[in-house]
Amino acid sequence: MFMSGKEEKKDKAPRPRYGMGSNVLYMLRLGREVPGLLLQRVCLIAAGVTISVAGLYMSPTLLRILEKGQSLKQLLAALSGFVLALVLTSGFKGYLEQQGTLLISARQVFLDRINAKAGTCSYPLLHNENFLSMWEKGRRATSDNSSAAEEIWRTLSRILENGICFLIYLALLTQVKFFLILITLATTGLGYWITYCFVQKDYQFQEEASRPSRGAFWVFNATRNPRLAKDVRIFGMRQWLEGMYGKYWKLAEDIQKRRTKNNILADLASLVLDILRNGIAYAYLLAVTLQGNLSAGEFLLYFTAVTGFTAWITGILGGFTTLHRQSMEISMAREFCEFPEPFRMEGGKRLVADVSARHELELRDVTYRYPAGQKPVLEHLNLRIRPGEKLAVVGVNGAGKTTLIKLLCGFLDPDQGTVLLDGVDIREYNRREYYRLFAAVFQDFSILGGSIADNVAQCTSPDMKKVWSCLERAGVRERIERLPGGPDAKLEKKVYPEAVELSGGETQRLMMARMLYKEAPVLILDEPTAALDALAEQDVYERYNELSQGRTSVYISHRLASTRFCDRVILLESGGIREEGTHEQLMALGGRYAELFQIQSKYYREEGAGKDGQ
Repeated sequence: MFMSGKEEKKDKAPRPRYGMGSNVLYMLRLGREVPGLLLQRVCLIAAGVTISVAGLYMSPTLLRILEKGQSLKQLLAALSGFVLALVLTSGFKGYLEQQGTLLISARQVFLDRINAKAGTCSYPLLHNENFLSMWEKGRRATSDNSSAAEEIWRTLSRILENGICFLIYLALLTQVKFFLILITLATTGLGYWITYCFVQKDYQFQEEASRPSRGAFWVFNATRNPRLAKDVRIFGMRQWLEGMYGKYWKLAEDIQKRRTKNNILADLASLVLDILRNGIAYAYLLAVTLQGNLSAGEFLLYFTAVTGFTAWITGILGGFTTLHRQSMEISMAREFCEFPEPFRMEGGKRLVADVSARHELELRDVTYRYPAGQKPVLEHLNLRIRPGEKLAVVGVNGAGKTTLIKLLCGFLDPDQGTVLLDGVDIREYNRREYYRLFAAVFQDFSILGGSIADNVAQCTSPDMKKVWSCLERAGVRERIERLPGGPDAKLEKKVYPEAVELSGGETQRLMMARMLYKEAPVLILDEPTAALDALAEQDVYERYNELSQGRTSVYISHRLASTRFCDRVILLESGGIREEGTHEQLMALGGRYAELFQIQSKYYREEGAGKDGQ
C-alpha cells in the first residue's frame, strides 16, 4: 500500500516504550531508595496547599470581621493568626526546598544504574548506534540539577499541589452559579490551548535559530583558534570570516524578530482572555452582591477563588505537559538500562578464575565481519592455543590481529563458527566470569585519574603489599619509590594538576604490574609497545616473557623480532593463517614472514646508521 512521505516519517518516529504512568511509578519506586524523599515531597505539597488556602481566606475573613463590627482586638488576633501561619508555613516550605540533596541522591541512584549498564554491557553495544543514542539521552536525563530525573519530582509536587487546590476552589465555587465555573473552565482551557500553540511555534523558532547560531559560534571560535591563525593570515580569510559571521547573524536576527512577534501575540491573547474571564466574573459577582445575596467579604472570597481557580487549572495542564516531556526522557533512560544484551551476562555455566589453571583456547571455523564491513576480516579460521603456550600473532595492518584478540577475549562473537574454552563454547558461560580469566595490556591502555596504587589494583582499596610486589616484579618499584608519595602519587594531570608523568617505558611496566595484580590464567598483549622504540620494546617483551611463564599467553607485535621468545608464531593474511611455526622455522621457510622480517631489519639498520652519523 502506498504511503506518503509524511506518513512514512510519522511511522518511523521513535516512540517511548513506557508511558507517563509507568514512568511516574518507576520514579516513585526509585524514590523509596532515598530515605526521607517521599516524606519531604508530601510535606512540601501540604505546605503549599496551606499557604494557598490561607492566602485565599485571609482578606475575606478580615473584611467579614469589619463588616460585623467586631473589635480591633479580634481583627488583630485574626490577622496575627493568618500572618503567623503563613510565615511558619512559608519558612517550613523554604527549608524543605533547600534540602536539595535528597533530589540529587534520587538522581544519583538513576545515574548509577545508567553507569552500571554502560560499564558492564556487552562490548558490541558500544558500537550500536541505537544504544549509543539512548545512552546520550539517558545521560541528559540525569546530567544535572535541571535534568528530568530531578525536575520530575518538582513537577509531580506542583501537579499534586495544584490538583488539591483546584478541588478546594472547585468546592468553593459550586456555592455560586455553575455557569461561572463553566466560563472559567472554558476561558482557561482556550487560553492554555492558544498558549500551547504559540509555545510550539516558539520551539520551532528556537530550533530554526540554532542552525545559524551554531554557524556563528563556529566562526567566532575559528577567529580565536591558534591552530587557524596562520591560515587566516596567509590566505586572507578575515573578510570571508566576517562575511560568514554577518550572514549567520542576519539569519538569527530575522528569526528572532519572528519569534518576538509570536510571543507578543501569545501574551496579547492571554491578556484578552484574562480580561474576559475576570470581567465576566467581576460583573456577575458584583450583581449578586448588589442584590444582597453576597456580603463584601464573600464577594472578595469568590472573586479571588475565580482567579486562583484559573491558576490551578493552568498549573495542572502545564504540569502535565512538562511531565510528558520529562517522562519521555525518563523512558529513554529506562530503555537504555534495560537494553537487551547480545551476550549471556549472567546465568549459564560457572567459571572460576584460578591463576594456576591451564586453559586451552580454540577458534573453530570462525568467520567475522564488522557490521559496516564489505568482506570478512577473518574467514573460516581455525586456531588452537595449547595450555601454557606463548603464541605470537603477526601481520600487516588490517590483517585481523586485534579482531582475533577480541574474539578470544569474548568481546565479539563470530558470525560463523565457535570460540571454545577447554572444548566448551564460550557462549554457554557467564560472560562476565569469562572475562575474569584474562589479564590484558592493549595498545590503547587506560590510565585512571587516581593514584598509582589504584591503577595497579583497579580498585579504591588496594592490597599495598601485593601492589609493591607487582611493581617490583614489573621492574618499576625503584622509580615509584622516588616519587613524592610513592604509590599514592596521582596520575593524569587533567584530573590532578600535581600528577606525575611517567615515561612510555615506565607506563608499560605499570601496565605489567596491573596485569600481574589480577592474577589471571590467560595473558593478552595487543601491540602495547607500539609507541616505544625497538630497544625499549625488546626490553619490555623480555620482562613479559619472564612474568608469563606457565600461563597461556597471546602476543601481538608489529615488530617481528619481538616474537622470538614465543613458542609459536602465526602470520595472518587475507582473513586466515598464511604461515605458522617458530621464528626460526618461519625464517628458514623464506616466505612472507621472512620477507617482512627482512624489510623491518633493513629499516632498523638504516635508522641506526642515520643516528650514528648525526
